Amino acid sequence: MQKFPMTAPGLVRLEDELRTLKSQERPAVIRAIAEARSHGDLSENAEYDAARERQSFIEGRILELGEIISGAEVIDPSSLSGDTVKFGAHVTLVDEETDKEATYQIVGVHEADIKQARLSISSPLAKALINKKVGATISVPAPGGDRTYEILALSFI
Repeated sequence: MQKFPMTAPGLVRLEDELRTLKSQERPAVIRAIAEARSHGDLSENAEYDAARERQSFIEGRILELGEIISGAEVIDPSSLSGDTVKFGAHVTLVDEETDKEATYQIVGVHEADIKQARLSISSPLAKALINKKVGATISVPAPGGDRTYEILALSFI
């Protein structure tokens, strides 16, 4: 079985999603299918087709989440220390071209959310950051050309 590094809050979010899918979404889609069936001819019933498609998505996501959760290897970033970037680290960077600062936490693939400043360990930026120290400059390939960042701060909160 493949193991996935993950933070505890990331695991909780996935478990919550799984619980919601099983306890709310699955029963709701079953009711929608039953309702659509009651309308008669299924061959031209768009409601039925949409509900079945939704059911397929929900069941697939439940299976996927089950696999991810069973393979999760929870790592507590607060138990980590050191002066180099690694999984779980909060890293503050400055874009050397625009002088914009940003802080990201490096997290597992299945809990990444750039809008929440959670950066996947497999992303090009995270890969470039791993094992670097505060003050280091990194270059990351981007569609518009390479971007250069300087590491300003590092913490394991």
